[in-house]
Amino acid sequence: MTRRAVVVGTGHYLPKRVVENAEFEASLETSDEWIRSRSGIERRHFAAEGETTSEMATAAALAALKDAGLDAKDIDAIVLATSTADLTFPSAATMVQANLGMTNGFAFDVQAVCAGFVYALTNANALILSGQAERVLVIGSETFSRIMDWTDRSTCVLFGDGAGALVLEAQTQSGSKDDRGILATDLNSDGRYKDLLYVDGGVATQNTGHLRMQGNQVFRHAVEKLAKTANTALERAELTTADVDWIVPHQANIRIIQGTAKKMGLSMDNVVVTVQDHGNTSAASIPLALSVGKARGQIKPGDLIVTEAIGGGLAWGAVVLRW
Repeated sequence: MTRRAVVVGTGHYLPKRVVENAEFEASLETSDEWIRSRSGIERRHFAAEGETTSEMATAAALAALKDAGLDAKDIDAIVLATSTADLTFPSAATMVQANLGMTNGFAFDVQAVCAGFVYALTNANALILSGQAERVLVIGSETFSRIMDWTDRSTCVLFGDGAGALVLEAQTQSGSKDDRGILATDLNSDGRYKDLLYVDGGVATQNTGHLRMQGNQVFRHAVEKLAKTANTALERAELTTADVDWIVPHQANIRIIQGTAKKMGLSMDNVVVTVQDHGNTSAASIPLALSVGKARGQIKPGDLIVTEAIGGGLAWGAVVLRW
C-alpha cells in the first residue's frame, strides 16, 4: 500500500470586473482581432481597487473547502503560489491562514511565477508523502494587473487576475499507476534565461516595477520545455500520452497550448482551455482551469491529468495526477 496526495476539493475566484479586448483600443494601438489572433484571449478579470492577492486566495480556498466538505480546522498546511503577494512580508499564505480562522498548522508562499502552482503542488505532495501533513490547501493567486505597463501592448493585454485552490488529502492507495492522487512530478529551472521574463523592480530598486517579456523567445522555449517535462513526469509514473484524459496547462497563450499538445501527440479535444476568458493569470491559471474544468463536467473521477507550466526564471515543470 502507498500513501498518495489525492484531490478532494476545488474552488476558484474571479474579480467582478471583466475587461474585454475592445477596452484596450481606446488607449493602445491594438484591436480585439489582434489580441485574439496572437493569444486566444478574449477577456480577462481585473481586481478592484484595494482587492488583494490574499483576499482572492481566501475566497478560492473557502470554495475548495466547501467542495471538499471540510473546514479550516481540518487543514494542516497552506501552500500559496504567487508572485504578487500583498506585502514584501509576511507571506500571503499566512494572511489566508488568518482569514480562514486557522490557528493550527503552517503556511508559506512559493514563488516561481507562472510555474508557481506546479511548484506548490509538488511541495504539498512532498509534505503529505513525508507525513508532515494530512491535508494541504494548495492555492494559486495573482494580481498581475498591479505590475502591468499600460503603454506596452505586447504584455498588458495578456494578463489577468484571479485565484484557484485545491485541497489535497493523504489517502492509502494500492501503489499502482491506477491509483488516485499525484503519481509523479518534474521540476526544472535555468537562471540563464532570467531576462526573457521579469519585473524591473523589487526591494533592491525600491519600486514595484513592471513586467517585461521577450515574447518570441519565451514561446520558443515554452513548447519544447513543456512537452519534455510532461513526458518526463509521465515516464516517472510509468504512463504514456495514450493514458492521458486531460492536459490542464498553464493558460498563457493558445498557440503555446496548441503547440504543446501537438508535440505530445494529443488532440485539443484532450485539453482544458480557459485562456479565452481569463487571460494569463500566472500561478492562478492551472487551479482556475482545474476548478472550471470540473464545474463544466469535463474532469471526472478517475481521469488521468497532466498539468504543466513555464514561467520567469525560467522555471517549468509538470504534475501527473489521477482525479
